[in-house]
Amino acid sequence: MTSTEDVGLVDVHAHFVTESYVRRAKEAGHRMPDGVPAWPSWSATAHIELMDRCGIDTAMLSVSSPGVHFGDHTAARRLAREVNEDGAEAVREHPGRFGLFASLPLPDVDGSLDEIAYAFDTLDADGVVLETNTHGTYLGNPSLEPVWAELDRRRAVVFLHPTSPVCWEQSALGRPRPMIEFVFDTARTVTDLLMSGTLERHPDLKIIVPHCGGALPVLADRINGFMKMFMPAGTDAPDAVGQLRRLYYDLAGPALPRQLPALLSLADPDRLLYGSDHVWTPAAGVEHHVRSLDAAPAPSPATTWRSLTTTNARRVLPRLTP
Repeated sequence: MTSTEDVGLVDVHAHFVTESYVRRAKEAGHRMPDGVPAWPSWSATAHIELMDRCGIDTAMLSVSSPGVHFGDHTAARRLAREVNEDGAEAVREHPGRFGLFASLPLPDVDGSLDEIAYAFDTLDADGVVLETNTHGTYLGNPSLEPVWAELDRRRAVVFLHPTSPVCWEQSALGRPRPMIEFVFDTARTVTDLLMSGTLERHPDLKIIVPHCGGALPVLADRINGFMKMFMPAGTDAPDAVGQLRRLYYDLAGPALPRQLPALLSLADPDRLLYGSDHVWTPAAGVEHHVRSLDAAPAPSPATTWRSLTTTNARRVLPRLTP
């Protein structure tokens, strides 16, 4: 499937689940997570076998939607610590094959600050994963500013991951939320980060937006125009498109034939990263996605999608540099 002469991929959008996590999520009412018929199962061994088939060197593990906060701050703190320790164990047991984006118990700010310190200083996490909203609290909410300030102080990698909006019972029309709701919730939370000034206040963050930016590439100019309209008189309007161009974007999902070209109208190639979305995307879907990238026209005569995205990932995640 892959060229042995080409560099291996770095997968920044890879997920794991544990039996304990799934049990706790089901107890909280997530028996059909985000409308998906069933929970997947995960093992490091099976994941690495898939990575070897697809020419993926390293996968950054994270917990996907619905995250770790099911309504109780204390329980969310315990669950975040549990999944982060489980992820760190997989990293230790398989050197070079996995990294970790740690979960935080947002919107619990104090618990999240404690978990940031533990994740980076004790577990050597590579970054954090933040759901696009938690019970309706979006990432630009002023209450979360201490979390953003601490992540910025650490020059952290922040991987955004979509989840269901609070209005999904009406908006999803009975269909699985990852199909449409996820891409719009990504656009919603990034727009919130723009309009709240969070991105402008914290320029040292390395933020990864999933799924080719969701709906952002086609909404960027519209968002930019409305931001200018809502600025106070006499205040310089921020350049929303310029801020979006500074973010990183993974290629998880059906990037081809339409989403990747749309993304390239917004983001430069040096901002693109590979993502598989495994384990929620089954192995066959991951293999098809890799084949489509390998068969796509090269981004330039001097590089391939593999070498481009891996070079970019090693710049974002210096620990991965050989």
